[in-house]
Amino acid sequence: QQRTTVLPMAQLLPSISACNHGFYREMLSDYCMIKFHKGMASLDRRLWCNWPDTMDIYEDVTNCTFHVALFMDCFWPNREVDRFFTDIHRDYFHDCALTGRLLHDPPTSILAPFIGIPVLVTLLMTALVVWRSKRTEGVL
Repeated sequence: QQRTTVLPMAQLLPSISACNHGFYREMLSDYCMIKFHKGMASLDRRLWCNWPDTMDIYEDVTNCTFHVALFMDCFWPNREVDRFFTDIHRDYFHDCALTGRLLHDPPTSILAPFIGIPVLVTLLMTALVVWRSKRTEGVL
């Protein structure tokens, strides 16, 4: 008798507690995107590509998408969040140069010792082995 009542309840539960993706998308647009627009509007447009200036706004919108997902019982991240951030990057960061975000070699003053010292040690050890191999008399 218990199995028959539990099974229909188990089948209803996912439909009741599942994420409503359409409404979630609307909430992202109506709540998180508006907050992001206001934050970016408060910045000079020339600073949009400067990560230290946009980091707090970007972090706030990321947290917003997470909290809305949590409130609406949606997984995070998800397809809607991916689209949301793709739209943000298309609208706000499409002119930003990639070079500012790429890794660069360290300055020569730091890089040179890390290359030069092992090369010199290798040359010195090779010279020492050659010198010792020529002086075989008296070793044994």
